[in-house]
Amino acid sequence: MDAPSFDPLFRPDVIKVPGDHPVYGWICGVPECQRGREATADFCFNHDVEWRDLKREGRGLDAFLKNARPLPAVSWHDPPDCLICPGIPAASSIGLCKLHVDRWYQHRLRQQRQGQLADLNVWLASESAFVPFGQCRVDVCPDQAVSPLGLCSRHRYRYKSEGQPGGADLPKNWGRWLADLGKPVPVTYTDEARFRRWCTETGPIARMNGCLSLLRLRPLVKREIQWSMFQHTQMPVEGNPWPVQWLQHVAEDCRRQGVGSLADLDLGRCRQVSRKIVKTMLRYLRLIYFTRQDTKDAGFIDLGHFGVRIEECDGLFDLGGISQRWLRDLLWESLADRLVKAPPRSRNPLETRRRGCMELSAYLEAQAPAGGHDPTLLTADHMIDFLTDQRHRAGHGLPSLAFPTQRGGQKPTRMTKMSVGQLLNGLRQLLREALESGEAERTGLHRAFIVALPASGIKSGRRRPFPDDVARALARPDNLARLATGDPGDRGLQDAWEMLVFTGRRCKEVLNARLNCISRHNGVPLFWHDQTKVGNLDAAIRIPERLYQTIERRQATTIARFVQRQGREPSVEERSQIALFPRRTANRECLKGVSYGWFHRLFRAWVITLDIGHCVPHQTRHTLATQLLRNGADLTHVKRYLGQVSERMAEHYVHLAHTDPRLNDALNAIWVAGPGAAEPGSLLTTGEPMTREEAEAMLVDLTRKSTPAEGGFCTFQPVVDGNACPWKLNCHNCDKFVMTGADLVYWHRKREQWRMLAERAPDSATADYLHEAFEPTARAITGLERALEAVGLLEEALALDLRRPQDYFGRVWSTAFRAQELAREDSGAAA
Repeated sequence: MDAPSFDPLFRPDVIKVPGDHPVYGWICGVPECQRGREATADFCFNHDVEWRDLKREGRGLDAFLKNARPLPAVSWHDPPDCLICPGIPAASSIGLCKLHVDRWYQHRLRQQRQGQLADLNVWLASESAFVPFGQCRVDVCPDQAVSPLGLCSRHRYRYKSEGQPGGADLPKNWGRWLADLGKPVPVTYTDEARFRRWCTETGPIARMNGCLSLLRLRPLVKREIQWSMFQHTQMPVEGNPWPVQWLQHVAEDCRRQGVGSLADLDLGRCRQVSRKIVKTMLRYLRLIYFTRQDTKDAGFIDLGHFGVRIEECDGLFDLGGISQRWLRDLLWESLADRLVKAPPRSRNPLETRRRGCMELSAYLEAQAPAGGHDPTLLTADHMIDFLTDQRHRAGHGLPSLAFPTQRGGQKPTRMTKMSVGQLLNGLRQLLREALESGEAERTGLHRAFIVALPASGIKSGRRRPFPDDVARALARPDNLARLATGDPGDRGLQDAWEMLVFTGRRCKEVLNARLNCISRHNGVPLFWHDQTKVGNLDAAIRIPERLYQTIERRQATTIARFVQRQGREPSVEERSQIALFPRRTANRECLKGVSYGWFHRLFRAWVITLDIGHCVPHQTRHTLATQLLRNGADLTHVKRYLGQVSERMAEHYVHLAHTDPRLNDALNAIWVAGPGAAEPGSLLTTGEPMTREEAEAMLVDLTRKSTPAEGGFCTFQPVVDGNACPWKLNCHNCDKFVMTGADLVYWHRKREQWRMLAERAPDSATADYLHEAFEPTARAITGLERALEAVGLLEEALALDLRRPQDYFGRVWSTAFRAQELAREDSGAAA
């Protein structure tokens, strides 16, 4: 906190935040309005009511701000001193303390009785100042007292409303004693000790003036709150506001419990609004109170020490349930190594290892010699007994050893074959890594104990594609209308479902799509998204026109919602960050998409009303993969369209493949539209496939004399006989030049070379020239692929290995086509 980078605003014991502070601002959002905003709103109470009414009518923020009238403050947020008495707060709009207000009214009344007009300025010059009464006697109040009783105006009102504990009171007409007679004003008590105790126990007045009192807090907890407030200004606060009124509740909870640190605070006795703030403060503090090595000794691991942030995870993994230090250290080292080298996308890879170690720890504590704390005493029999116990629990649905009840402690945690398989696999990976790194040997853990744990052998099942009757029910217009009614806030439930059906994406890839997720390239509608599971960011797939128009309508809805909230259109940069389906709560800037839990809950409720049995959204992905295969695509294209990392993973999504005889006829050059397109199975490339008759009509007989040329053969007989070429070897533009299937890979490489040259061009004009120069050749290559496909030689041409001499006598060499005819055939088909 002594560093120059620390904001001095947060150093005092009484923090006074400016009304327009970017994080802790408290003034109403209506321009020139002088009232404080509500804790969870952008406006004061009156303006917030008006804004909610207009929003229900469909009006936007710009219309509200245009017509909203600023309101004056009901009372001073921070009362100034009296015009006559420095150190005594003013109590009226004319700027006088209560005593001088009473004296001014009496003077004005006397002047009116005499038929004279009272002059305030003349009267002010004749008055003398009173001695200030000091600071309010309430320990945590930073305000000045307004009377000899020693209380500020707000605590004076609270004191009366609570029945005046201790009976502290002033004599009647005490103002005359002080002003006219100059006598000290005595304070009478029925129980002075009770009054002083009330001054110590009562808290500050919650006011919407940005004032936070940390008085009478212990030094460390006071500094923790100040530092956490500053740290919070360095973080994105979207959906996590800290109103100053709530921070005052945190300070009061700390003062009431008398804690010396936030870590000692009993959250169960705190206000609800304090708990979330304190948890976040503790997360900030952990990063400075603990080093990485300290967390290992303390029995937890914090993702913040590794710069890793996982969505919907607080970043803390508690390892305290593992009683054996050697096992806990092995787990800590394993998790730390994973976080450094390959941070996971979710907490599951870390959680499975943690749960596996906790189950083993609980078993060893109960069954192993010395509670399993001495690893040298553990043998293979102990591991086999643990494995047997886990399988027994899974087979009979018994509760877990480490987690006997679910979160909340109401229902037992039933073990299943799948849960046991996952935790055993996580534990096995951990122990095998320790064995390979030598850590197990240094620990004294026997190799036999580790290798006795086999792989679980439990494989997760795969979803089936939708049966025809279920698919029809999920696509019926009346059922889709029923789905839309289950989304009262119009967050895009139906649109998200249709996107899943048409594209076969993973659910989160659709739900987390950004506003500018669609575009047209060469007239082709594309959907842009992040395939975070495989690390393929900003990927594009082709979508049908109907889906493109649906997304356009959803974009308009989201933009209208943004305009309603912000009062302006989103900028170009904001469109790339705003979610296409923004969630309703804690999302002021519309950056967060709806959650999978929200979508799945509403989808499941909809499916129940259809009476079609159990089904989940992910089945759309399996359905699309199977339909693509049925319509002519091969496994490579299925993998590419679904965004898989391997063909083995694509096989996981392809069903009924062995019963489809057309699988063997699928060609590498064919790619078709998905089942969501207007015409499923139609070619995405331009033109129709060339027939075999058309290809055979273009064949050139190479049994005649020919001579090799670059990328093909020359059939011009004078050149074949040895004469000079009249066209100066301009083979690629000659009608006597022919291309064979053996040249296809060569021309593919040529095409890539030209593309790389164009990409490296110094300017766009040069790049356009290179593309235009290669365009005839590109058409010829496309025509050659279509011709080879028609005669059944495309696969052989793509797999041709020129290092084998026998390839020179194959049919793929003897089947040739004129380059100009191939280019003309392809350009005609494209037209």
